[in-house]
Amino acid sequence: MDEKQSTMFRTPLCDWHTARGARMVDFAGWSMPVQYTSIVDEHLATRNAAGITDVSHMGRLRFEGPGTAVFLAELLTRRVSDMREGQVRYSLVTNEQGGILDDVLVGYYHNANGQPFYMMVVNASNREKIVEWIYSHLPPERAERPGQEVLFTDVTRLWAMFAIQGPRALELLQPLVDVELPWMRYYRGAQVRILHPAAQRQGGIISRTGYTGEDGFELSLGATIAADVWNVLVEMGEPLGLIPTGLGARDTLRLESGMPLYGHELDENIDPFQAGLGFACHLTGYDFPGRDALLQIQQQPPNQARVGMELTGRRIARQGAPILAGTETIGQVTSGTFSPTLQKSIAMGYIRPDYAEPGTVVTIDIRGRMEPARLVPLPFYRRNGKGASK
Repeated sequence: MDEKQSTMFRTPLCDWHTARGARMVDFAGWSMPVQYTSIVDEHLATRNAAGITDVSHMGRLRFEGPGTAVFLAELLTRRVSDMREGQVRYSLVTNEQGGILDDVLVGYYHNANGQPFYMMVVNASNREKIVEWIYSHLPPERAERPGQEVLFTDVTRLWAMFAIQGPRALELLQPLVDVELPWMRYYRGAQVRILHPAAQRQGGIISRTGYTGEDGFELSLGATIAADVWNVLVEMGEPLGLIPTGLGARDTLRLESGMPLYGHELDENIDPFQAGLGFACHLTGYDFPGRDALLQIQQQPPNQARVGMELTGRRIARQGAPILAGTETIGQVTSGTFSPTLQKSIAMGYIRPDYAEPGTVVTIDIRGRMEPARLVPLPFYRRNGKGASK
């Protein structure tokens, strides 16, 4: 291990990854596997059977106390006060200008004593920023307000998190948990007991969520049992076609599915309406940072729109590549790859709204070479087997 790797955070699975020959990279200060064999093989295994990904680097933030629902309503763009037990919601954290600080998932559960709590999953690259933002809006006098107390805890290092994705994910997981997964709807979750000695009678939280466009689940559990439970999942999953997958395949899977990635499609200079995330903004009721700005932005025509593009050739358009109409630059690429599923070069980017109609032909400047591309609806891939161009 080199000096840089020794200073990075390590997930409970780090030794397992290196023993399996994974190529490890620094991702947001964590030593993470980008691939084990080939990104294409790992991608296709997830589409056709199942893949398991260590996502323990994602931030996990816990909120509890009688004032939590109101506090989160004053922090997030989407209401949480009306959430039911086990519900999970996609939401945003915005700055005062309406720019996106992060996109998050919030789940609502009850502990063993019947007390409610919320679990928020944030991007690894934004965890420290969001924790700081939360503390800036939760001074002691707010956190300790009688009858409205809020207890906030960053439990990232205490928990591990696995993404088990693909058409056989349910078949793999059902024997291992004490809830009926076929009845769990998308964006729902539950606290579960893990029915294997490796779990040492501990439980976890499972949700029907993911970042691949496939059916699947995300499992959060204690860091002390993570390696043993991971080994069980890999062993039981191998006959079903499951393989471990790295962050490389996770990125190509999310891109095919038209899902935005922070630092690419999302940042502090992009507002939710430009990103096509207006559904995650509830602008009536509680006042949250950026609400007034978003009310104004909502009334104005957007100056750019997030779009999907299919390139004519096989070259890959990388982040920052200019998008042109004739000789005029009308936008730029935010993400691009060669789609293993569709066997086409695809990209997402932002362009002027007057060029954003599907079917419009544009040109992408890939290191000085002009590549034709056609705008297509997002997502590029749906798990019913239909791509955007079919």
